[in-house]
Amino acid sequence: MPQQTDTDAGFAELLEPYRRELQVHCYRMTGSYDEAEDLVQETFLKAWRSREAYEGRASVRTWLYRIATNTCLDHLRRHQRTPHPYERLPGMEHGKGEPPTRIEWLQPYPDEMLADIPAEEAGPESQALSRETVELVFLAALQHLPPRQRAVLILRDVVGLPATETAGLLDLSTASVNSALQRARPALREHLPAGRRTEWAPSAAPTREEREVVERYRDAAERLDLSAMAELLTADAKLTMPPNPFWFVGRDAILAFVGQTLDQASPMYFGRWRHLPTWANGLPAVGGYVQRPGTTVFRAQNLDVLRIEDGRIAEITTFEPHLLPAFGLPLKISDQER
Repeated sequence: MPQQTDTDAGFAELLEPYRRELQVHCYRMTGSYDEAEDLVQETFLKAWRSREAYEGRASVRTWLYRIATNTCLDHLRRHQRTPHPYERLPGMEHGKGEPPTRIEWLQPYPDEMLADIPAEEAGPESQALSRETVELVFLAALQHLPPRQRAVLILRDVVGLPATETAGLLDLSTASVNSALQRARPALREHLPAGRRTEWAPSAAPTREEREVVERYRDAAERLDLSAMAELLTADAKLTMPPNPFWFVGRDAILAFVGQTLDQASPMYFGRWRHLPTWANGLPAVGGYVQRPGTTVFRAQNLDVLRIEDGRIAEITTFEPHLLPAFGLPLKISDQER
């Protein structure tokens, strides 16, 4: 293996400040934290291999976005997938509401990793929008767009690149970029909640009300208190568990399912719960840990991302526990840790 030169080391240092920004870009393109990690690594490897061909005609940021976007498009061509409604499972009471959209590959993103993106050269407006457009509802809506339309919308409306630059990144004409954007914007709005179809509210720190709801949620689970849990949920609350096929719409359906895991007399009883707070995609979240009967350690069970409206939980999206370390949370805790 050839020895690394000072020039090569300098080139690596030139790329590194863009790592997190590009990872978030790959995350928006795919909706998956795991895939975004792999894709940004692949992007940096491709950039490294083609470093001698980089002539500086475009900024480093633009050059890297070209590599990252096309790496994502190649990945999406290899892994074609489309959101679709959840199906009703035999013997499971899902509630009376319509099945929500199922996006098996959707994963959360740690808020702490959004603190220093995008790069300063993107400008303050793009920096603010970048943090706002990582919310789960926005990520889920993006997954409905065809990959190239998705890329155009992200590069134009989120990253803030002009049409001519976007066209160069994607090897398209400017007219084709403008046409794709005109189709993508209304298509995206169709899959956003009614109150979020025009613009995104500024990102904000957790409110006192949200913190209180999270604490009540943790307390209800730890005390195995189903009545307290009921008070926390809206009547039409929704629970989904990507990538699993389980879903529930309505407070009664959620409580009927959760109640079996909290009831010590139930054959589905999980054990004792502990939760540690975190923040994901601009929303409060908790890492859930279970001490199984007959054991002494609380082991990671899930990551719940909570959407809170007017002091109650309107939606719970439950993700798999292997993601907890990305949020700075351990995979097991003791009885004393809270």
